[in-house]
Amino acid sequence: MSEAAVLYAAEAGVATLTMNRPAVLNALDDALLAGLRDGLARAKADPAVRALLLTGAGRGFCAGADLAAGAMRDGPLDVAQSLRERYHPIVLAMRQFPKPIVAAVNGAAAGAGMSLALACDIVLAGESATFLQAFTRIGLVPDCGSTWFLPRMAGDVRARALALLAEKISAADALQYGLVWKVHADDRLMPEALATARKMAQMPTRAYDLVKQAFAAGSGNGLAEQLELEALLQAQAMDTEDHREGVAAFLAKRPAQFKGR
Repeated sequence: MSEAAVLYAAEAGVATLTMNRPAVLNALDDALLAGLRDGLARAKADPAVRALLLTGAGRGFCAGADLAAGAMRDGPLDVAQSLRERYHPIVLAMRQFPKPIVAAVNGAAAGAGMSLALACDIVLAGESATFLQAFTRIGLVPDCGSTWFLPRMAGDVRARALALLAEKISAADALQYGLVWKVHADDRLMPEALATARKMAQMPTRAYDLVKQAFAAGSGNGLAEQLELEALLQAQAMDTEDHREGVAAFLAKRPAQFKGR
């Protein structure tokens, strides 16, 4: 029996999803996409999971769509519908995930694999990691949200250059461009990523969910609309057990014990 295309492990409040096709740099095929969908749904439904870590097995994070897979090689009858059914639900599930997602980018993140990294909340990269908008190299358009993520993260000038020139950039450049939060030595990437995820799992998870909702709406709202949304979300946050615990801990000068509710 072959090993699962996505490995799932949960410990200390953190679910780790490991894309597991190392021989092809975790290129996305139907099995891996299904594994991501199932893993996200499983972690979302588990109240013991309060943060998610996404990484790749072997020497790469994700090389993008598997061009050797049958659907890509033969050409689906409706490419747009294939994206809608196979890829879009994953990207949307990540951005709407009610718990923080940390990416540990080890090695190459190319094409849709780069999109998956950018869909996470906190992106950490190893020193040898690389990022590539590979689409125009084979006459395609960036997809899986890259044309939405890149201008917002890197600015229009850099986003256009990354997409049009399809030049590979280093982890250091990705840090400079605002695509990643921190870069770690390769042998420290997973320990640091796990530590970050575990720290977030001990924080007020419900507040994190509300923060993600605010950022998701902010790009389409005017200032007045966003101020009103902040007011509504703040009212929800102040009604949580975690807020009451945070205030009590602050007044008592003790560490807060958040429960994610």
